[in-house]
Amino acid sequence: MKRRSFLSKTSLIAASGSLLSAGETQAKSIPSVEKPLLTVAHITDVHIRPEYHAPEIFKKCLAEIINKHQPDFFLNGGDSIYAADYKGIKRERVLEQWKIWDDCMSSVRKKYEVHSCLGNHDMWWDAPNTNDEMYGKPYVVKRLGIPDRFYSFSKKGWHFIILDGNHDEISLDEKQYEWLEKELEKLAPGTPTLLLSHYPILGVTPSFEGGQHTDHKKLKSLFYKHKDKVRVCLSGHNHLLDRAWYNDVHYFCNGAVSGFWWEPGDKNSAGPSYFHETAPGYGLLKLYASGRVENEYIVHKI
Repeated sequence: MKRRSFLSKTSLIAASGSLLSAGETQAKSIPSVEKPLLTVAHITDVHIRPEYHAPEIFKKCLAEIINKHQPDFFLNGGDSIYAADYKGIKRERVLEQWKIWDDCMSSVRKKYEVHSCLGNHDMWWDAPNTNDEMYGKPYVVKRLGIPDRFYSFSKKGWHFIILDGNHDEISLDEKQYEWLEKELEKLAPGTPTLLLSHYPILGVTPSFEGGQHTDHKKLKSLFYKHKDKVRVCLSGHNHLLDRAWYNDVHYFCNGAVSGFWWEPGDKNSAGPSYFHETAPGYGLLKLYASGRVENEYIVHKI
């Protein structure tokens, strides 16, 4: 198993997770006795489909995550199925993909919580009419077994906020943004918080691949208002691995489990099933009481 370490322990991160001045070049020493409160598996852009042996490979990937890393729970970053959103997609094809998803995740759900967000390819918009039970977001919420299209929960002192960026030009709708404001406001000072969105809020790869939240400036300002709380923003969508660090918030875009959508790749692929230079993989996060976070991207073979 190839492992690409993608840790956030840089010379700019102190033990408290606070921002150092530009003149400082060395972090305070991090006590070796500090142990993570939580280990979280971040899977995103699974794009499950019957072709290319995707179900078998995905099941092996999940087994590896569980047996080797023993996470406390899973975060699923969306695009769980290959595609339901394209014009002309039939009901049978949508149902086929969700059935495979359920089969792959059944053993995981027996032992682990799986907290998911909505990806742009998960929704079926080409249903006969908007009253069809499979139309749009409510059906995906139901299939994923989540409380709503955006929601939150807490574990061991960390707070987790799941967002739905599937609004105009990749953004939060006003109702959701107002909820997010209140959600952050009500948290006790210093509560370490992780936000999960399908799309990158800030990042490196959107500069050449696109796909970023268009309300990123608005969200950046909100996060700065709560800079004692917001520690991490996780995403997928771009199938590319990157990290950004701004105003003491880590932005991790953790590639894609499916890599090049389970296919061999194209002329721009740096390796088998790579999307550009990013191999298929998943994220493994370790979250600490201090608000410190480690994010490792682990490559799996397709």
